[in-house]
Amino acid sequence: MNFDLSIVPFSRRESFLAISILPEAQDRQQGLYLRTVRGGDDKFGEAFLIHMLDDSGQSVPFHSEAFPELIRLKSALGLTAEICISDSRTFRVRTNGCGIRLTFRTAAYDYAYQAAPSSWEVNSFTHECRFMLTALVGELRMEVPWDKIKSSYVIADFLPDNKSGNSEFAIEEFRTVWEQRASWEPFDDIVKQVKEEFSHWLNHSLSLPQRWEESRALAAYITWSCLVPAEGCLTRPAMYMSKNWMTNIWSWDHCFNAMALVRHDPKLAWDQFMIFFDRQDESGLIPDFINDKFELWNCNKPPIHGWTLAWMMARTDFIKEAQLREVYGPLSKWTKWWFHYRDGDGDGIPQYNHGNDSGWDNSTAFNNGIPVESPDLAAFLILQAEILAEIAEQLGHMKEAIEWRQLAEGTLEKMISHFWKNGRFTACRSGTHEVSEGDSLLLFVPILLGKRLPEHIRTALLQGLRDESRFLTANGWSTESINSPFYNPDGYWRGPIWAPSTMILVEGVATAGDRELAEAVSRRFCTMLDRSGMAENFDAITGQGLRDRAFTWTSSVFLILGNEYTT
Repeated sequence: MNFDLSIVPFSRRESFLAISILPEAQDRQQGLYLRTVRGGDDKFGEAFLIHMLDDSGQSVPFHSEAFPELIRLKSALGLTAEICISDSRTFRVRTNGCGIRLTFRTAAYDYAYQAAPSSWEVNSFTHECRFMLTALVGELRMEVPWDKIKSSYVIADFLPDNKSGNSEFAIEEFRTVWEQRASWEPFDDIVKQVKEEFSHWLNHSLSLPQRWEESRALAAYITWSCLVPAEGCLTRPAMYMSKNWMTNIWSWDHCFNAMALVRHDPKLAWDQFMIFFDRQDESGLIPDFINDKFELWNCNKPPIHGWTLAWMMARTDFIKEAQLREVYGPLSKWTKWWFHYRDGDGDGIPQYNHGNDSGWDNSTAFNNGIPVESPDLAAFLILQAEILAEIAEQLGHMKEAIEWRQLAEGTLEKMISHFWKNGRFTACRSGTHEVSEGDSLLLFVPILLGKRLPEHIRTALLQGLRDESRFLTANGWSTESINSPFYNPDGYWRGPIWAPSTMILVEGVATAGDRELAEAVSRRFCTMLDRSGMAENFDAITGQGLRDRAFTWTSSVFLILGNEYTT
């Protein structure tokens, strides 16, 4: 597998390090960069720009080939270099016939100094970490002018050994102290180890039809390489959404990644599912996103966790009494939070205070203002109350089980009477109950309730989802009807196809009894991804990948739907 570094970053499991080709921007030239994805708020985390040097010390053009285990750089002159990530904190580089120049763009207080005969430390306040540059074979030459309180710039030239014409060096990332190593593993041994590690991951990833094998490998690579270690605010190893710029975990994205992992790595899947509950507020709220540095509490995401948990429990025997006891309290508090803190008009129907809370940030359900009462939220809470009732029974909490079932049944009755109007579900302003404009796919999410819904509602929803003049395109379901005046091909949640909405509704129509539609949409969606890659979202008509084009929840949904609904 060879992938494009301008689309898919090079990284490895449980590392904050990455390498990408970045476009030109203010104060940044286009090129290949060594990066760190710590912190979440430093757009790309670019640290060192890479140049290849000929034997006269001049920069020469090169192109790159990227594989899961290493990157290979080649010039027209026959000069080559290879880069790998040898452990979670170390880049290793080996050259043949050329030198490598690393240019570090300094900011306030950044500096570099010589720490050992062949090693220089670069202290980056921007990235909140330090880098140790060490020549292993060949020579390290530094250009580091001092400007009163910082280094003006940092240029590191790693030059080949005169005898062999080769060089080797390392860039180690650290935060506090650096310990000099007694020895270094051979470069080839490292590459072999990484290759075997990824091969093991790929071999155990969900199987797909042979025609999608290359895309399966890409999806597996994206999920494997986007894992970061348990560090800082991250209490468990976490699968970031991407190592481009979406370098966080969000509190519904993580569910889809957990679902894709549950068969072949249930412990890691459980870590993905539980990590937000580790950071839960006493009120029951869970943060919107987390990275190693901080959490965001300004908004949240929908309570899909009960649906996710039930789905996972049906596919693994890993979730036993110990796991149920671990999750029951936090999931109960999360469910009660919605009814206690998000029912502003007291009608028993919880609300979203902003589109971001729904996950469908700019959906037309929010066109007429906020807060908004929406049937998808009620549906998620019904399913969450049902799984809590089931867990309560297994744990011997029979009174609580009855209460959860009563909450589920009462919420279902209220949802239907509140939102089902003139043969369709609606969303409305909380308090005024003014119906929202637009024709959003969000309003079809209650199909997840399947045969809990009255037959006439279930039939109407399935008809709407089969209508190829409304949502269903050759690539799957658009998030806004293609005939809506609000439809926008690159309108985020106002038209593009997304992986989470696709999976939720595929599961919904299958639950409602229309397996044929579930399989047809899954084939269309997976075929689009096979052609366009694992993007954040897609033009519903052309299938073109949009926004971040190396996204983990897209990769995970591709693996799940391809495995469960296609042949």
